[in-house]
Amino acid sequence: MLEQMESNTSGKLGGKEMSLDEAAKWLEPGSLAELAELMARATGLREKAQGNEVEFCAIVNARSGRCSEDCAFCAQSSHYQTKALVHSLLEVDEIVNRGRAAARAGALRFGIVTSGRGCPKGADLDSLCRAAEILRKEKTILPCASLGILAPGQAERLKAAGFVRYHHNLESGPTHFPRICTTHAYEQRVETVLMAKEAGLEVCVGGIVGLGESAWERAEFLKAVADLTPQSIPLNFLNPIPGTKLGSLPMLSPLKALAAVAVARIMAPRAHLRTCGGRHQVLGSLAPLMHLAGASSTMIGDYLTTKGQEPTSDVKDIAALGLNLAGIGK
Repeated sequence: MLEQMESNTSGKLGGKEMSLDEAAKWLEPGSLAELAELMARATGLREKAQGNEVEFCAIVNARSGRCSEDCAFCAQSSHYQTKALVHSLLEVDEIVNRGRAAARAGALRFGIVTSGRGCPKGADLDSLCRAAEILRKEKTILPCASLGILAPGQAERLKAAGFVRYHHNLESGPTHFPRICTTHAYEQRVETVLMAKEAGLEVCVGGIVGLGESAWERAEFLKAVADLTPQSIPLNFLNPIPGTKLGSLPMLSPLKALAAVAVARIMAPRAHLRTCGGRHQVLGSLAPLMHLAGASSTMIGDYLTTKGQEPTSDVKDIAALGLNLAGIGK
């Protein structure tokens, strides 16, 4: 089936755009050989877009817990009883020091993340902007923001402060989203992404696979992300958290997870495709294969409420594959 793919970078099959039905079939590989063919195609697209460089990013959970939204997977939602850490906004110095540590570990980008429905206001927003100004001035790491739904004028403020990129996930596709969140609409997420783009920020847009969606719904989600033409696509894999609505859901199989990475690459051949939360738990010892499935980036260190592996292990993984670490000035 894969020989029908054209050799360009448009993510097409047989001379036409990949349909959701076709993508859904690829997302459930019938054999290891079929998955290997799919991954080979995705590797070629990654090499054409990003060469042999892999980009690391890291995040800080700058404000944790007490979120009013009911996202079914989230340990920080006030709707669920979990063991997630709860704290108010970190001090500017602490955020900056976390960014410096991420740079020393090899990260090119540093995401400052806050829990809650919308972007912080007032003194909290001032603090976040101050942290970005300091990090941008030091020129060792690129500050990114993940602060929830934006209000008018906030994206421009973040851009002026030195934030390079705004991260805001769709989480799931439009059909499946109402089963994941009921406290805000899917369209509000899209609107925030467009608002960030309008302000001149780069955008980082992705979500989570393995939320109980069908293969077709997973394909719809990946297509919706690609249609927003983000510079970066973070792909997370559900790591069920006890106490959340999806706490008892089984994890995606490693082969289906790798297929999702590959299809995401084919649908968005030029974007930086980064693997994030849940990659260790879902992929296990197969985690390095994510780069052969098309991933050109990965998140190192800890995630919002779960632990990651030591960044030195990620450095060793990419070196073993003959890949190089991207960095500022390289």
